[in-house]
Amino acid sequence: MTTLTRSADTLTRDALAVLQPGFTGTTAPDWLLRRLGEGLASVGLFGRNVADPAQLAALTRRLRSERDDILVAVDEEGGDVTRLEVRGGSSFPGNLALGAVDDTELTRDVARELGRRLAECGINLNWAPSADVNSNPGNPVIGVRSFGADPQLVARHTAAYVDGLQSAGVAACTKHFPGHGDTAVDSHHDLPRIAADLPTLQERELVPFRAAIAAGTKAVMSAHILLPALDGSHPATLSPAALHGLLRAPETDGGLGFDGLIVTDGMEMRAIAATYGIERGSVLAVAAGADAICVGGGLADEDTVLRLRDALVRAVRDGELSEKRLADAAARVRALARWTRSAGAAVGTAPAPGIGLAAARRALRRTTDGTFEPLTTASYVAAFTPLANIAVGDDTPWGVAAELTRLLPGTETGTYTGELAATDGPRALVDGLLRAAADRRIVAVVRDVHRHPWMAEALDTLVTARPNTAVVEMGVPQAPPRGALHLATHGAARVCGQAAAEALTER
Repeated sequence: MTTLTRSADTLTRDALAVLQPGFTGTTAPDWLLRRLGEGLASVGLFGRNVADPAQLAALTRRLRSERDDILVAVDEEGGDVTRLEVRGGSSFPGNLALGAVDDTELTRDVARELGRRLAECGINLNWAPSADVNSNPGNPVIGVRSFGADPQLVARHTAAYVDGLQSAGVAACTKHFPGHGDTAVDSHHDLPRIAADLPTLQERELVPFRAAIAAGTKAVMSAHILLPALDGSHPATLSPAALHGLLRAPETDGGLGFDGLIVTDGMEMRAIAATYGIERGSVLAVAAGADAICVGGGLADEDTVLRLRDALVRAVRDGELSEKRLADAAARVRALARWTRSAGAAVGTAPAPGIGLAAARRALRRTTDGTFEPLTTASYVAAFTPLANIAVGDDTPWGVAAELTRLLPGTETGTYTGELAATDGPRALVDGLLRAAADRRIVAVVRDVHRHPWMAEALDTLVTARPNTAVVEMGVPQAPPRGALHLATHGAARVCGQAAAEALTER
């Protein structure tokens, strides 16, 4: 083999090593197994890849039979964003619930148990936690995924989460750098712009990331957001000023001094794909300082992997991307894989199966006008359902109906949407709701009512017509409490619904 051929082979292997692609199905496709043998070092799992823990463990074993040092990543935040329990709802409350309790030991314990379950299934990299400060209550994509609006609270819980997760041998990937909390646009759909100046970023958005780095987070995920205070031309994922100049730069130079793996958010998100395309975007991201390219939430096939591999190789040969930068990125991926192997081998975490429900119960906040009587017979659950956050997914159930039906058999539910309100009007929507409920007690379930005027109007109309209505807010409890009983769960995980159902029926 000539030196040129060896160099070409190394370049190709490095290009594959920086990719974190997804795939379809609950078994590993042949093309993916072949590429693992050629240098692919990571895969990303999504809800479509998960049937149950036994299947997932078998899948990851098959992947490791081709490459024993593979990074198997997943987007498992717990709470609203779950992949392990995508069709049943999570056994863990999300970040906002943990922030509401504000017990860092509890956060650490929840993250450790979540990490233990991931490790048990063969997953060793979690694209979590979200360290975003939810400074804009109208944020359509973060919300309950944040620990809260106070930077110091978010920082201490981010650090606790990182510590708990990594104590189970699973690498944390703290996101979305440099902070997605002050946005009114979802980067899945468009490119958000944050107008905050550098002092504000230092005092607010960057505080949790500094805490995560101090806690030893193994990875940080970049955000597809434009911050003119840092770079007026490129979103953070593609910005040398954000990744190299801020995240990597030593603290003595005003940076955060992070030396671990930098992972991009999904490159198929429209904030990148619609403007740059995934090939061009991936080249720019690695050139800017990213080490791993996350792709596969929507694009999950061999063609995508080959297109990105070839784009990176071509960029090196054309002089647009330095071979040293690509080699450094690949080396960081392999170094994290080595850490997960040694960390996982040393872990023996005791199970804590009830920790998630215990946390959800502690996060529940009750407001009552003193007239509410606990539910004792079959009721009617009115679910005021907004457009789903794309990060959550349509397959993940939410609400209290399932848990309330378990406690009160015969309970029925109806779903009421913004589209229905726009067609009939909120008052007509409520008239139909009242007819469906008949003489049964009503439980209105909402999600971020402060962000949806149709929902607020319908809820006010309902509570006026039926003052004994109980209201369960499963989003950010920003709006004033309504109803004879108002429950704020701080998230829509299955255990949050269970905690709410218990509170509605307890005497």
